[in-house]
Amino acid sequence: MAHPSQLGFQDAVSPVMEEMLYFHDHALMIVFLISTIVLYIIVLTVSTKLTNKLMLDSQEIEIIWTVLPAIVLLLVALPSLRILYLMDEVCNPHLTVKALGHQWYWSYEYTDYEELAFDSYMIPTQDLAPGQFRLLEADHRMVIPLESPVRVLVTADDVLHSWAVPSLGVKMDAVPGRLNQTTFTALRPGVFYGQCSEICGANHSFMPIVVEAVPLKHFEDWSSLMLQDT
Repeated sequence: MAHPSQLGFQDAVSPVMEEMLYFHDHALMIVFLISTIVLYIIVLTVSTKLTNKLMLDSQEIEIIWTVLPAIVLLLVALPSLRILYLMDEVCNPHLTVKALGHQWYWSYEYTDYEELAFDSYMIPTQDLAPGQFRLLEADHRMVIPLESPVRVLVTADDVLHSWAVPSLGVKMDAVPGRLNQTTFTALRPGVFYGQCSEICGANHSFMPIVVEAVPLKHFEDWSSLMLQDT
C-alpha cells in the first residue's frame, strides 16, 4: 500500500502492473532526455550572439526535426499498445468474481460457487483492531487464490463506481446496467488495498476494496467455511 511521502507507484503484485512500472520508467527517461535537450537549446539561444544564415533554410535540419519526433513517438507508442493488449487479454480464468458497487459498499459474488456471496463494508474507526488501517479495512475481504488468473466482473447497482487496486494494476469502472470485466494474477501472498476511484456520492471515500491473496489450499478452506456459514 502507499506510504506517506511516497514517490512513485506501489510495489507491483501482478505481471501487468510490473509491465506498467517498466513502461513508466521507460517513458520517464525519454521525457528527461527531451527536457534536457530543450533546456540546452534554450540556454544556448539566450546566451550566445552567434548567428548562422544557413540555419534559416536547411533541408537537413528540417528532416532531422521531423524524423526524430516520429522515432520518439514510436518508442513510446509501441510498448504502450503492448500493455493495453495485455490488460484486455482474458484467457482461461481459474476464478470469476462479480464486484457490485452500491452506495456505499461493495458486494462480491463468486460465480463458480452456488451461494458464495457477501457484502464488504468499511470498518468504522472506533472498531479498528491494532495494526489495521483507517478508511482502508473492510469487514469482509475479497479472497483469491495465489498465482491463479482471476476475472472480475464489475458493475454497479445505483450510480457510477470504480473498482481499483493500484498494486494489482486494476481499475475498472462500475456502470449501472453494464458489465465490465478485468483480470489479474497475484504473484505473491498478501493483503492489497484499493478504493472506489469514481466520485459516487457523499460517502465516496468510505467504500474501500481489500483483496487478500492466499495459497490455493487456504482459499479452498476459506470458501468451504464461507459456504457453511451461508
